[in-house]
Amino acid sequence: MKNRFQLIYGIALLSAGLGVFYRTPYVIQKIQSFEQFSNEIWFIYFCFYFMGIILIGGGVKKIWGTFKESNDEDRKER
Repeated sequence: MKNRFQLIYGIALLSAGLGVFYRTPYVIQKIQSFEQFSNEIWFIYFCFYFMGIILIGGGVKKIWGTFKESNDEDRKER
C-alpha cells in the first residue's frame, strides 16, 4: 500500500512539473501585460522553469525509489 501511494505521488509530481513547463509560456504572456512585472520577466521565467525542474526531479526520484525499493524486496524474498 505504501509503495502504491509513493508511486502515485511521484507520478503526480512529475505531471505537475510537466504541466508547469506546458503552461509557462501562456502564463508569462498574461504576466507581461502588467507593467510593473515587465522589467523582471526573465526572473519570472527562471522561477517558473526552476519550479518545474524541481517538481520533475522530485517525481522521478520518488518513482525511481519506489521501483528500487520493490526490487530490493523481491531480492529479499528469494
